[in-house]
Amino acid sequence: MTSEPILRRTSSEWPVIVGAGCVVRRAAGPLRIASTTMRALTMYEIPGTPVPSELPDPSPAAGELLVRVAASSINGYDAAVAGGLVSHPPPEFPFVLGKDFAGTVDAIGERVGRFSVGEAVFGVVTGAFPGTGSLAEYVTVAEEFGVARIPAGVTPTDAGALGLAGTAALDAIEAVGPAPGDLVLISGATGGVGAFALQYALSAGADVIATARPGRQADFVRELGGDRVRLVDHGDDLLAQVRPMAPNGVSAALHFAGNGEILAELVAAGGRMASTLGFGPVQAAGRGFAVSSVVASPGAATLDRLAADVASGLIRVPITQTYSLAEGARAFTDFTAGALGKLAVALP
Repeated sequence: MTSEPILRRTSSEWPVIVGAGCVVRRAAGPLRIASTTMRALTMYEIPGTPVPSELPDPSPAAGELLVRVAASSINGYDAAVAGGLVSHPPPEFPFVLGKDFAGTVDAIGERVGRFSVGEAVFGVVTGAFPGTGSLAEYVTVAEEFGVARIPAGVTPTDAGALGLAGTAALDAIEAVGPAPGDLVLISGATGGVGAFALQYALSAGADVIATARPGRQADFVRELGGDRVRLVDHGDDLLAQVRPMAPNGVSAALHFAGNGEILAELVAAGGRMASTLGFGPVQAAGRGFAVSSVVASPGAATLDRLAADVASGLIRVPITQTYSLAEGARAFTDFTAGALGKLAVALP
């Protein structure tokens, strides 16, 4: 087989692209070949500022979907990569940022069985870094992990801001298992992960102490959580504020921001703690409670549950600002300045 793609049509309505060991079925219409380009939010140096660029369209390999992206969002991981805070081998420039995606399957590679062209999907790009990012008009993703269907009742914009932060929050919540009567301390409640976790803790029947500065942050958390959330200012002495609320310690702590050692001092004996920032069993040794170090794992079951919970109204996606792809650099600036909730990026 030749290494260059061969374009042909079958008797079906779908154009078929054959080449390099894969067969790709695409949506009907004009064929797009490798020389066509897409708009993308691109890095040319690290650390650096992402810039809108024109790059060649990606093509799906065997086992992959090509998704036409309708929406994405900014995550802490994206900002860390752009800021040079993630340790990886030197990347090949330029590359595209972005983990979250929502859109429509535009083409499928050979051996794809779960999804069909035209289906609405969302998820998290899970390929090795640096690789294809989702802050672009098109992204390729493996069908076996990190992708699920968008159900009725969930908008593409919400789905595009759900995958990574929602998964991290749900994994952390499942690690501590909040229940009625529990008091859960959430450090980092104003970010995307914390905002999802806050809603899940309350839906499980627990009461919550959440960190938030007076003003916009406090208003954001109150709007999400209502009267069952007590607020503490993470800029002041956390121990002095929380101990009067929980003299015997909190039932569970969720560490999405701040100092894990200080949070650990506030957990009751026999309690639980989960951290997305690397605070784990080694750091908590001898404290008398269980600690889980959480790394988001966006499997299909997790993504399906997140989407179903949004569709049912159990949780909502806490989007506070939506940007165009051309405004991507400003979205990153706003994120690193301490934006609330989720910052979405919508593509026409």
